[in-house]
Amino acid sequence: MTGKCQTVATAIEEHERYLIGKDPTDIEYLWQAMFRGPRYRGGPILMSAIGAIDVALWDILGQALGVPIWKLLGGRARDKVKVYVKHTLQPIDPKLSDEDKFVARWVGINQDGWSGSKSSFLPTDEDGTMVGPKAIRQGIALLKRVREAVGPDFDIHIDVHGVCTTPMAVDFCNRAEEFHPFVIEEPTQLEDMNELAHLRAHTKAPLATGERMTTKFPFAELCSRHLVDFVQPDIVHCGGLTEVKKIGALAESFRVELLPHNPNSRVCMFASMHLCMSTPCATVLETSGGQLPQWDDLFNGRNTVYQDGFALPPDRPGLGLELNEAEAKKRPYRAKPWTSLKFPDGAIHDR
Repeated sequence: MTGKCQTVATAIEEHERYLIGKDPTDIEYLWQAMFRGPRYRGGPILMSAIGAIDVALWDILGQALGVPIWKLLGGRARDKVKVYVKHTLQPIDPKLSDEDKFVARWVGINQDGWSGSKSSFLPTDEDGTMVGPKAIRQGIALLKRVREAVGPDFDIHIDVHGVCTTPMAVDFCNRAEEFHPFVIEEPTQLEDMNELAHLRAHTKAPLATGERMTTKFPFAELCSRHLVDFVQPDIVHCGGLTEVKKIGALAESFRVELLPHNPNSRVCMFASMHLCMSTPCATVLETSGGQLPQWDDLFNGRNTVYQDGFALPPDRPGLGLELNEAEAKKRPYRAKPWTSLKFPDGAIHDR
């Protein structure tokens, strides 16, 4: 979690006084106790702490019974999980312009055999300044180039990341429609559902949101009002498998699809795979940082197996991962710097 990693770690440790001595297989009971017991509940910090513990509890139960977690969550809803990636194995000429490199990466992913990818199409200046009309004009031009380069059947996921003002979101989504994006993610901020309803009424583009929502409750409103076509809970930040499985049931009841947010570690990737394997409406999964080779040593080389643009289900007991603690000790936590986006007048921009 950007800028709050140590805070989350402390929040996890604060559950120790309650959890020690409890039966780790009472997953629902322990979840309810961690969420409801302290009275002040919810929010990204506390839900991330619960999410970490919840995934660990499911891993314990799966290992004790000798079966993958997805079997404990109801068994398979599909044979394999459709995924999209954001990195290509194809070489990209370093002499190309930034825009040409951007397009070349999409072409490379297509050539690698995947059926979709995701990028932000709204550029900022080098100092992080966002100029709305300029960003939209350049972003739509780039989207047009990508669509022409990858063809009509390749899935283009657009990550707006909440950077748009309301008029910007309406303008961008309307202009993007003709290039048939698979989905436009986080076109608005999360605080006001009616802002999203306003956008929904003014565009036909498929919309998604939810990566920064932290319990089932806002997802219930999203789905019942049909404000989006996809919901994007993050297992890490949303309370773990126990809570996201319920969000999947909510989405299914309103014929909304589940597209889990998954840019995090290999633990998140495997947990998300177990969720998607057992959830009927979880039709696409994001892959990202958890696939990078830097995680191989930490987990003794265990990784997701891919085949023709799909991920095959984990077949080992529990989560399917094994942490190499000796290797982990070689990599102590280091704070990651971050900066804010700005408007031309220096005011802080959403991100």
